[in-house]
Amino acid sequence: MAALDGVRVIELGQIYNGPYCGLLLAYLGADVIKVEPLGGDRLRSLGENAHEFLMLNSNKSSIALNLKAPEARELFLALVRDADVVVENFKNGVMSRMGLGWEVLREANPRLVYADGKGFGSEGPYAEYPAMDVTIQAIAGVMSITGFPENPPVKTGATVADFLGGIHLAAGVLAALYERERTGQGQRVEVAMHDTIYPTLASSLGALYKSAGTSHEPPDRIGNRHYIVAPYNVYPAGDGHVAIMCVSQEHWAQLAALMERPELASEGPFADLFARAVHVDELDAMIAEWTAAQRKWDLTKRLLAAGVPAAPVLSLREVADDPHLLARGMIREIEHPTGGPVRVPGNPIRLESSPLRELRRAPRVGEHTEQVLQGLGLSEERIAELRERGVVR
Repeated sequence: MAALDGVRVIELGQIYNGPYCGLLLAYLGADVIKVEPLGGDRLRSLGENAHEFLMLNSNKSSIALNLKAPEARELFLALVRDADVVVENFKNGVMSRMGLGWEVLREANPRLVYADGKGFGSEGPYAEYPAMDVTIQAIAGVMSITGFPENPPVKTGATVADFLGGIHLAAGVLAALYERERTGQGQRVEVAMHDTIYPTLASSLGALYKSAGTSHEPPDRIGNRHYIVAPYNVYPAGDGHVAIMCVSQEHWAQLAALMERPELASEGPFADLFARAVHVDELDAMIAEWTAAQRKWDLTKRLLAAGVPAAPVLSLREVADDPHLLARGMIREIEHPTGGPVRVPGNPIRLESSPLRELRRAPRVGEHTEQVLQGLGLSEERIAELRERGVVR
């Protein structure tokens, strides 16, 4: 029995944020019905077999409704009356303008958990700003601390804001479902992507606050270095790069021994943490000279054997075939009727008593419309009529 067996989720998710929340709930066993416009989730515009869509919509059913039509809104409300959770990540006011805002849905089902994924939330000076991952990264400070000091700010390659928002939204849903067990009442859960970024700035903000009252305010962008810890960087290898960090004196002593320079850890300008931070340019140049002729995996294994935290910098192609991710089931392969074998993510949340076993491909637009509507009591003839009039697909 899966953890969320018997929980029905109506997902109005678009792009990454809402769909990832829905995916996590589906992987935990919820029955997730994805309600799409007649043309489908906007990710489908990237192509019939857009991999981004396939990665985020496994284990869901799809029903396509034209929610601008009154009859479609009535069908949606009928779904809500029998649901436990609604997930959406539209702009502020979109659901209300369709006549399907929280107050309406709560009246239809007082036990409903309404999960509202937003860019900047429903209140505050930025509330009405358009929210895309890159705009969140910009205004939340991520771009200002990413990259090298001599270059302009850059975004992270990973889509951090959308996915952090989706993860937090799923956590909020689970908390609200738990509270409902005690109170019998549902509630609205709001997660703003912008809010989820702030805690991730802990190291940068820590350095900023520690410099308060001094003339040594830390630079915004420090590349792959740390504000205090050294060595902490990415170093060249014969076939790529390796990340090495010495967060303790013992780590540094082990690295110095591997470099056949054990005296560096006990005397001279690199003997202690603060001295290494002051002389970081010289330190990094010396380590880079030592690493440059070695292969990244060979070097990594030597460092790890000595107890020094390290990892090779893997390319996207290497990550796509990563043996660790494959062994843990995070890279899963399913058969798609038109796309052939497709690799999709597994579940990063591991529950011992309810592991993810079955993995189903992402649905086609409206693939389950008839099945879902028949569950509401509509006949085949009525569904065909609604389809003919563009109410459903």
